[in-house]
Amino acid sequence: MTGRGGGGGGTADTFRIAEGRLGDEPTVTVSAPDGAVRVVLALRGATLLSWQTGRGAAGHLTELTELTDGYRDEAELLSQDGVRAGLLAPFPNRVADGRYHHGGRDHDLLPGRVGDRTVYHGFAREAPFRLVDATTTADSARLLLRTTSIRPGRYPGYPFALDLDVEYTIGRRELGIEIRATNVGEIPAPYAAGWHPYFTLSRPRPIDDLVLQIPAHTLIRTDASLIPLRGKHALLPLDRRPDMDFRTPRRLGDAVIDACFADLTPGPGGRTETVLSDPATGAALRVWQYGGYLHVFTGDTLARDRRASIALEPVEVPTDAFNRPELATALSLEPGRRREFRFGVAYVPSTH
Repeated sequence: MTGRGGGGGGTADTFRIAEGRLGDEPTVTVSAPDGAVRVVLALRGATLLSWQTGRGAAGHLTELTELTDGYRDEAELLSQDGVRAGLLAPFPNRVADGRYHHGGRDHDLLPGRVGDRTVYHGFAREAPFRLVDATTTADSARLLLRTTSIRPGRYPGYPFALDLDVEYTIGRRELGIEIRATNVGEIPAPYAAGWHPYFTLSRPRPIDDLVLQIPAHTLIRTDASLIPLRGKHALLPLDRRPDMDFRTPRRLGDAVIDACFADLTPGPGGRTETVLSDPATGAALRVWQYGGYLHVFTGDTLARDRRASIALEPVEVPTDAFNRPELATALSLEPGRRREFRFGVAYVPSTH
């Protein structure tokens, strides 16, 4: 690992980086010089385990707030239940029946499997990453993690070769992520990325009293298996679904959501922001992304802590994109080419 301004360790006046473990799983912890920011990443999947921020004074921590609901121990990380903060590549969400067609061939991600053939959220979330570079300053840390594990023969039904770089930029009030995929093989590969974080502002209260704003004009319609309908039948203007329309901020209440929102309205510079806020404290999270869609999941089926947090997921494409002919060209990553997807989240502290 290399770096500037402290690199792998940091100095007394810069962000610090320390290696650790969650059980037997290697981790990296990033902390601000005054202790007012603490981020923990697992190298498995380059997974965000914890993002805490607060207030520091004279080098001593005075307050710290957990903003994510990540894996709490090694068993949860290995089980992948809920895909907590998983990085989604080479596809987000589901591939219908585990099968797709690409490059003139049929591919089966679950060969020989009968019965439940649900496959979702790609392979990157369990891939072994390594920290290859780190830079620290007084105000931020940048970490570059890499995996070369996606190769022909490694994952059934995906005979393609990708190198994945994940760059985390950790500031005092913001966390940014960029996923970069390079096709190092000899044939075009279908590829798209996303992120599956769970956010919390109201613990120990459920998410019901939080307020959500999504700058989306269209809802992706799905069947009972949450697979989008074909072609234009999947596109439903939110004017026709007021119960799912969050263009004007409103309380979540008892809404049960597992849906993808499209036609996001970007702000300055092409950056789209979805806002989750807590009226009780004035605190807010601004989930941002450049392009793509936003998938929302209210956590009603999680194995633990149902509705204690909400998944706000920036994704490049909707569910089952590998089986949508209209997306085939956009998905295809040519040999030697690279693609990036940028997203992140900013914290607005309590005003009370």
